[in-house]
Amino acid sequence: MNPIQKYLALGDSYTIGEAVRTEESFPGQLVSLLRSAGHPVEQWRVIAKTGWTTDELIRAIEEAEKIDPIACDQDLVTLLIGVNNQYRGRSVSEFAVQFQDLLKRAVHYAGNNPERIRVLSIPDWGITPFAADRDREEISRQIDLFNEEKKSICERAGIHYIYITDLTREAKNRPELITTDGLHPSGIDYFHWAKRVWSSLKSSRLIGF
Repeated sequence: MNPIQKYLALGDSYTIGEAVRTEESFPGQLVSLLRSAGHPVEQWRVIAKTGWTTDELIRAIEEAEKIDPIACDQDLVTLLIGVNNQYRGRSVSEFAVQFQDLLKRAVHYAGNNPERIRVLSIPDWGITPFAADRDREEISRQIDLFNEEKKSICERAGIHYIYITDLTREAKNRPELITTDGLHPSGIDYFHWAKRVWSSLKSSRLIGF
């Protein structure tokens, strides 16, 4: 087993775990799963903020590099971004260009080893109470389009794509999967995301779980 010691999480509100404790976020729960399995995660860095789009994440990474350069030997990098592109009415084509830029950066930080990267699909906020006065079906349709593009880009780049959108859609009939803000996932839902990432890592021959 090659130990996971350095982990970089890139994203938006779904990465920081808006409205839940840090340890309840999906990166936080993933770290707990890794440590329980004997992986000494010593460095866990998050570059994410509520509301960020792909271009804003790119700029934030560039700013972070000026202050505290990101080590290019990360054992694991997760990337979850795109919901705010959809929310603001940005195009899928624009997203594709910027997402590919982020993937290149992720590969760089992962020591040029794509096997160490896990990309998560975009959650569906259309099923949440926050979207009650909006066209839920159209939101879901658009998110599917963004996810299809994201999956296609990952497949071409040989990067693991983990679909968690279905888990977020279960909240339609399971209110405990949404926090009190009526929009973001609860720690219960994030745990299921973390387990999917963990399962993907365990099946990775190159990383050697």
